[in-house]
Amino acid sequence: MSRRDNDLVTKFLKELSDTLDVRAAVKRLGITEREARAILKGLAGEPVEEPLFAPPLSGPYELRVDGASRGNPGEAGAGAVIKDPRGKVVRELRKYLGIATNNMAEYSALVMALTEARSMGLRDIEVFADSELVVRQMNGAYRVKSEELKPFYEEAARLMKGFRTSKIVHVYREENSLADKLANEAIERRGQ
Repeated sequence: MSRRDNDLVTKFLKELSDTLDVRAAVKRLGITEREARAILKGLAGEPVEEPLFAPPLSGPYELRVDGASRGNPGEAGAGAVIKDPRGKVVRELRKYLGIATNNMAEYSALVMALTEARSMGLRDIEVFADSELVVRQMNGAYRVKSEELKPFYEEAARLMKGFRTSKIVHVYREENSLADKLANEAIERRGQ
């Protein structure tokens, strides 16, 4: 089993232990039921016909990221969607962040998505974010002056360098609705 497969197994088991609901765990991780069955068969010692991850399709994968903060600073969440080159959603990610500013939440969503894309073995990505500040800082148009944002920026920049090709583009909020929904769900669920 590859490291990526081990990471997915760990995430699936954590989700399953939190919810005790296989379908909810599958939905929250954005995996297929086939992948969930393969994980469970592997844990039971049964042979698994195919690997958990198919090799990534050629072409860039699309990462849509968004952060939300109620109060700024206030309760915050991060949401992200990863789509394959055909436009199929392959991962939906959400994370409750506790108390954070909106900009911290935006960067957290970016780091979360980049980390997941790396663990999936993706090589080519295009990131879409509705935070003009994050996009301009990542593209070098703005300096990162805020001491509280520097660690987020540095981690995101380090992760971006790990891809063969990568770019980050600003989009309007309406074009980022699923990532926005996931970020708000993370706040509402508060890590549940």
